[in-house]
Amino acid sequence: MTDPIILGIDPGFAIIGWAVINHKKEILDYGSITTSSDLPIHLRMLEIAKDLESLYQKYRPTHLAIEKLFYFKNAKTIINVAQTKGMIIYLAASHHLSIHQYTPLQIKITIAGYGKATKKQVQTMTTRLFGLSSIPKPDDVADALAIAYTHLVYSKNPQSRHQNNLV
Repeated sequence: MTDPIILGIDPGFAIIGWAVINHKKEILDYGSITTSSDLPIHLRMLEIAKDLESLYQKYRPTHLAIEKLFYFKNAKTIINVAQTKGMIIYLAASHHLSIHQYTPLQIKITIAGYGKATKKQVQTMTTRLFGLSSIPKPDDVADALAIAYTHLVYSKNPQSRHQNNLV
């Protein structure tokens, strides 16, 4: 059996953060996928899909860790992000990845030890956990690293979900 390679995704529409880590907590790569607001939705989705296909081919991830959508102020934004997330999950399933979704609460508790941690606190702790010299930019990339790390923790200790009453 191959060692797990985790693709962490912070879903979005204009910017999608991604990070690839291995089971030893080593970062293989990270970055973001951006789309232009000048393009119609179907072309933006196609661009995102092509970029994800490239990531699948290059890193051969075995697991997708993605943030659960929970609340957006703008209805138009949530619809676009939900459609994009559906496409991301479809592509992951078509590549036979094991798919795992985590709430912001699960991510905050895993990374910062506190469910009400601020975005800055989570990013600072993520930077420390991976031994980085600075917080990756844009913020979505740091979030993707946090999501990937959360899956790494849960995959090594599935009971942590139950201990934190997160199921």
